[in-house]
Amino acid sequence: MIKCTFENNVNAQLRHGCADVLVIKENKILLVKRIPELFEGGKWGLVGGYVERDETIKQTVSREILEETGYVVKNIQLLTIRDNPNRRHEDRQNIAFVYFCDAGEKIGQPDGESTEQVWFSFDALPKEEEIAFDHYEDIELYLKYKKENFNIPFLIN
Repeated sequence: MIKCTFENNVNAQLRHGCADVLVIKENKILLVKRIPELFEGGKWGLVGGYVERDETIKQTVSREILEETGYVVKNIQLLTIRDNPNRRHEDRQNIAFVYFCDAGEKIGQPDGESTEQVWFSFDALPKEEEIAFDHYEDIELYLKYKKENFNIPFLIN
């Protein structure tokens, strides 16, 4: 939670905004194994992170993927927004803007937030209990989108 005081001296606790991203390449998804020191450490997760001040969510998506994996991305699309304050395995009540995108060129190296970065085929994913937070549900929603080709109304340019 973010603690702040408004102009009228009213104190509030606000929620964090973050991006969780399904990075896709050749019908595979890139998952990162979180370092043990992080919440849900040792589990596989989507790439992502917090929205910084003066940054759009699209910029967050591009920055976090580059920082955590070394890839640039393209075709960034919003899949869903997770705003349930009681999200499973969540300690900060994050509001997650869940995106999917295509991996482009790899131009950098991963930062220290993960111990592994692996491209998984969708039919050989880790078990649900090995995946952090509610990221398994995000992957299932993406597969439903691909199978049923339901309309995603948001394309972020």
